[in-house]
Amino acid sequence: MQPDALQGPVPTARSAASTGATTRTGARSAGSVAVLVLADMAPTARLWAWGRLVLGARPFRGVPGLQFIKVMGSGQGGGFGLKPSGTHRGLFLGFDTEESARHFIEQDPQLAAWRAHARECLVTLLRATSSKGSWSGAALEVTAEAPGTQDGPIAALTRASIKPRRALAFWRLSPPAEASLARAEGCLLAAGLGEAPVLRQWTFSLWRNTAAMDAYARSGAHQQAIRAAYGGGHFSESMFVRFVPLQLQGRWQGQAHG
Repeated sequence: MQPDALQGPVPTARSAASTGATTRTGARSAGSVAVLVLADMAPTARLWAWGRLVLGARPFRGVPGLQFIKVMGSGQGGGFGLKPSGTHRGLFLGFDTEESARHFIEQDPQLAAWRAHARECLVTLLRATSSKGSWSGAALEVTAEAPGTQDGPIAALTRASIKPRRALAFWRLSPPAEASLARAEGCLLAAGLGEAPVLRQWTFSLWRNTAAMDAYARSGAHQQAIRAAYGGGHFSESMFVRFVPLQLQGRWQGQAHG
């Protein structure tokens, strides 16, 4: 990806009150600004990487402004498969303010440790332009204006808790949709993560512009998977969020960002 692909309009911050920030009645706030960390740990740090999943959110207690956090593993190669990766990990964090989020990115010792143990690490600062559903009972606040169809970049997060009895049906639908995402026109980055094997899955993708994202959303394999999943009652909880990236910093899958 060329550096100018990351240049887009500066998002306009909006208050939660003016946007109907939480789209699920009764959901607590997961924050107004999000930070996503994708990391591929060095081979010598495999034990440390597994330790991140065991410790979970505990090392981040007391982080100023932190309202929500998930520590995640990934499929082999940082993708969507059922075979777990020993080195790919992810963090998703929600903060009360952009100032708190930037302070975390620049000064937090735990994030510094993730970077030090990783051969690749990408840190992304995000504001939501739309948010539907919830994650562990929490919903992100919508605090940015959506860009025009040809403006970008734009990012998307899709996560779901899959009902155990529907897991096999869900995973039968998954490979075609994932293959179409990997080769979709305008997709700059795609990563698959999970809180728990098989049943709690998460996808993050970065797109050149809204038009490219919408074209993929209307594509055959993806549309078929979504219709079947929701129509078949596959999920006990789900969330879909669109973001404008405020900052991209680091490397992922051999590509420098920022």
